Amino acid sequence: MTGRRTGRALLAGGLLLALLAAGCGVRPSAVITGRPPVSGPAQGNWLYLLAQGEPVLVLRPDKTTPSPAAVLSLLAAGPQENERAQGFISDVPAGLDPVTVTAGGDRSGDLTVRTNTAAQALSAHAVDQITCTTVAAAALVSAANTATTVTIVGPDGARGPQACPIR
Repeated sequence: MTGRRTGRALLAGGLLLALLAAGCGVRPSAVITGRPPVSGPAQGNWLYLLAQGEPVLVLRPDKTTPSPAAVLSLLAAGPQENERAQGFISDVPAGLDPVTVTAGGDRSGDLTVRTNTAAQALSAHAVDQITCTTVAAAALVSAANTATTVTIVGPDGARGPQACPIR
């Protein structure tokens, strides 16, 4: 009788092994190819808007590469209708425009954003948005890299230098 039980156990084990070897029923196939990869930088304006309280890169398609000051003007105008529908907001005040962006300063590679808006009154989120947008826009015209810092100067003093917290 023990030989019969052993035989049944071996048969059950063999069936279980066969089922496991069969996998989940997905059959192998040939390699599935897709489109070629995107090459080069995406064309447009890179703005940092807020989503759930965090700065998020948003690309606004455009065939031109405007100056960092022009991109900051777009940021000061706030999210577009489609961006608001996706939940994007901005802490950057509309009065930020006009601004000037200059390179140099005390340390090489730093950028300075000059505005008529009080720099000290800007929220931490607004400072992050301005900093990240300025660095991204300057990088498009080869005037900055991700390690570049930004100082925001208003009639009440300066904020920064600060690096973009998004890497």
